[in-house]
Formats: sequence, C-alpha cells, structure tokens
Amino acid sequence: MNMILNIVRCYRGIVKILNLAAPAADLTVRLVVARVFWYAGLSKAASMSSTVALFEYVYHVPLLPPVVAAWTGMLVEVVFSVLLATGTATRFSAFVLSVFNVIAVISYPELSDAGRGLHFLWGVLLLVPLFHGPGTLSIDHAVSVWLRRRGAGLGAALERRVEGR
Repeated sequence: MNMILNIVRCYRGIVKILNLAAPAADLTVRLVVARVFWYAGLSKAASMSSTVALFEYVYHVPLLPPVVAAWTGMLVEVVFSVLLATGTATRFSAFVLSVFNVIAVISYPELSDAGRGLHFLWGVLLLVPLFHGPGTLSIDHAVSVWLRRRGAGLGAALERRVEGR
C-alpha cells in the first residue's frame, strides 16, 4: 500500500511540473507554427510580381484570380501569423491558418510527399491552439482576465440599470 501511495505522490509531482510548463509549451507551439507562416508571407511580399506569377502558373487556387489569391495569401500569412504568435484572437487565427494550409495543399497538386508531411505537421500543431486555446501567455488571456476584473463592476452596474435602481 505504501508503494502505491509513493507512486501516486510521484505522479502528482510530475503533473504539477507539467502544469507549470504548459503555458510555455502553448506559447512554443504558437511560435513554431507562426514562424512558418510569417516567413512564407514575407517571401511572398518580397517579390509580389514573382508571387503573382506563381499563383498564375503553378498554384491553382479555386475561385480567385491569381492577383487576388497572391495578395490574399501573403496578407493571411503575415497578419494571422502575428495574431497567432501574440495570442490575439488565437482560435480564430488558428482556424484561418488551418483553412489556408488545406487550400495550399489542394492548390499545389505537385507538392511532394515531404511537403505534404510538413503541411500535415503544421495542421496538427494548429489544432493545439484551435481546440486548447492560447494558454496563459497570450493577449487573449490578459484581455480575459482584465474583462473578468472589470466585469464584476460592469455586471453589477448593468444589473442596477436594467432593474431601474
């Protein structure tokens, strides 16, 4: 029985350490994925004429003209990578980048198996903030805490106003 209690205590200690490390892990996942999209967006922005040519002759984005697809792709990668990295509108940003990731694979049928593997990895990593949220090291969390603190006062004031007091 004593051995079982020692195992349980050890397990609880490990869980505490993992819980303390979780915010750093959440941030790391966001930064790793954001970095990929950030640099892809910057490479598109560096030469928009080449990017438009790629979208005209290589990538086959459904429903969008090549110029619109090129600019949209660059803007999505740059803007949403920054939002994801900072933890701002994190779940929405992860969703947008996930959809973008899928469209990128569909639009480039000549993508190698290794390329598909990387897109799969990025897609899986995007599931973490999408389903788990941004974690405590994020602007979303800071805003949430601030709103909760302000909400107690705002909620009471709103109730008084609604009740006519």
